[in-house]
Amino acid sequence: MSQFLLLDPKTVFQLYFLGNLFVCILIFSYSFSYATTDNRKILNYYGLGKLLLTIGWVFLFLRNTIPDFLSINIANMIVFSACCYETIAILAMFKTKSKQSVKIQIGITIVAAIVFNIATVLESTINTRVLIVSIGLFAIYLRPTISYFTDTKHNFFRTFYGLCFSGFEILLVIRIIYNYFNPQTDFFAQSVFDSMYNVTLFLLSLTSTVGFLLLIKEKQDLKIQRLLKDKNQFFSIIAHDLRGPLGSSVGLSEILTENIGQYSLEEIKEITEMLHQSNKNSYKLLENLLGWSQVQTGMIEFNPKKIALNALIEDNLELNKNAALNKNIRLMFDSDEFIEVEADKNMIDTIVRNLLTNAIKFTDKHGQIQVKMKKQAQNAEVSVIDSGVGIPNNIKEKLFKINGRVTQKGTENEIGTGLGLLLCSEFIKKHQGEIWVESEIGKGSTFKFSLPLASMKN
Repeated sequence: MSQFLLLDPKTVFQLYFLGNLFVCILIFSYSFSYATTDNRKILNYYGLGKLLLTIGWVFLFLRNTIPDFLSINIANMIVFSACCYETIAILAMFKTKSKQSVKIQIGITIVAAIVFNIATVLESTINTRVLIVSIGLFAIYLRPTISYFTDTKHNFFRTFYGLCFSGFEILLVIRIIYNYFNPQTDFFAQSVFDSMYNVTLFLLSLTSTVGFLLLIKEKQDLKIQRLLKDKNQFFSIIAHDLRGPLGSSVGLSEILTENIGQYSLEEIKEITEMLHQSNKNSYKLLENLLGWSQVQTGMIEFNPKKIALNALIEDNLELNKNAALNKNIRLMFDSDEFIEVEADKNMIDTIVRNLLTNAIKFTDKHGQIQVKMKKQAQNAEVSVIDSGVGIPNNIKEKLFKINGRVTQKGTENEIGTGLGLLLCSEFIKKHQGEIWVESEIGKGSTFKFSLPLASMKN
């Protein structure tokens, strides 16, 4: 029976090589034919990991045929790198800070690689090196495995995938314990344990890949459902919000066309001013609708560059000066330092312009609006503070969601659509920042958003 369970190195090589090659083809085929843009990047990382793993295994198998430097050091560095790519793809499925996750995984991989190379230079035994590789792989996969069980979202696919990686980690622990008490003298060990270990590892690798693809598909399906729901809401917004200003324009133009001779010059001027304001509201609505739809469909370009935040805010305050003067509102800008951010200027202009417009709209005559900015960790934080009417708690939660969109009239019955804040939220997401509001009824509101600071490198 034990002889039946034994697998020679050639069989193991063929098993891993063909398995990983099949997985690579499966991953990249899915990526190029079906995946959305954001999922394609995750799949490509995962596929690259599997491709590197295939190359690394070929180098390992060719030991004693090619130089040891290639078959030992380079091969294991490729394996560590492959696992690093794979875990980065796995962690990208969660709402964790992607940059922090990448740095941690790269750090763990580098430490594992350095320890292994030190062991090789010191001519450590084969068993010691096998133990270092096993411990290194365990450390690389530990964080993604824990993440699946600490994540708040649980369903069959996530649990299934989490169990696959738990099985992989348990298998590595068993390997470490076994090798510690049963030192391995040959690199290609041929025993019942090694055969069972390799077969189980191979099956877990294939099963986890299927689980990963199912998770990607689930994520993609949920996004499609959300986009369809947002699309329906989007058309509802168009139908509802355009009806008002366009209806007013039609009515006013009809009055002028049919009865212009009955009105004095002063009355005609008043009607044309109303007509101009109605058309202006329609234009602003269409501009925001176009901007929002471009973000949703990925048509708008995201072009982040180093920009001076001080100058950008001052320019937008100048643009809104006349609107503020009409209500005798005082505009102030408070900044003690020069701040540069890595951002798309057009998008940030839109954000600041919308927030200032809203602040003026909901602030009574003789009020004040203050813009502040400061450095907060690795971000710049901008605050637009008004002395306006404030926002009820039940409305605050809906301000940045299309399915909870609310419309309110300003202090002088200025018309609002709520789309401006939706656009701000989408643009902030593009920058990996945050936007939120702090408000109290009758005491004004403070809208805040954060942006990444510009790198010190030229």
